[in-house]
Amino acid sequence: MEKIYSRPESINKGISGYCPGCMHSTITKIVAQAIDELQLREKTVCILPVGCSTLGAVYWNLDMIAASHGRAPAVATGVKRCKPESVVFTYQGDGDLASIGMSEIMHAANRGEKITTIFVNNSIYGMTGGQMAPTTLVGQKSTTSPLGRNPETEGYPIKMCELISQLQSPVYVARFAVDTPAHINQAKAGIKKAFLNQLNNKGFSFIEILSNCPTNWGMSPLDTLEYIKEKTMKEFPLGVFRDKED
Repeated sequence: MEKIYSRPESINKGISGYCPGCMHSTITKIVAQAIDELQLREKTVCILPVGCSTLGAVYWNLDMIAASHGRAPAVATGVKRCKPESVVFTYQGDGDLASIGMSEIMHAANRGEKITTIFVNNSIYGMTGGQMAPTTLVGQKSTTSPLGRNPETEGYPIKMCELISQLQSPVYVARFAVDTPAHINQAKAGIKKAFLNQLNNKGFSFIEILSNCPTNWGMSPLDTLEYIKEKTMKEFPLGVFRDKED
């Protein structure tokens, strides 16, 4: 019998420590699959900041560097400039990238750094207790917005793809989701394209992936996937916002 599916070499053996139903685990897998399919494991460097994304240090079988909260793009810039032959990517959540890391990501994108950022947007601070994040939806409840986000006092959700796509330098800016098998395959294809941009010495690539947080949303995993479809995607529509082929 032919074996058609196996654990990616870029993932260490072990049991996942993500909360049950958290799609970080799926994103971790498809990143590893993309790296393996492009045969990049020996030349890839992952930069991890603070938050649930730091668990990548346990699961990925890659070279990795820990960065301060929000500073992953700055560290990635240094690594890529020192080792331009490497494929360098940051793996960041919305509480990290769109808040304390806003300046870092915008300036790295504006400079056109030849790195990839994978931005996991689950609309909440996951690891630190479920506080409202920059991407929390209007009306969405959190520990710091128990009545739901009110735009009159907290403003509206920040749309990172839309912001970054207004800059001149980025070559690829796209938003995906991991709520269905079809969307998961599309997200993996987008990640591969972003890595290929690096291999072809192109500029900055930004991949946003809409995910869930069953624990802090207070929902079952299945209900969170429906919420992404019915609520999150309406605020953050999927699509390619920038694609410079040349």
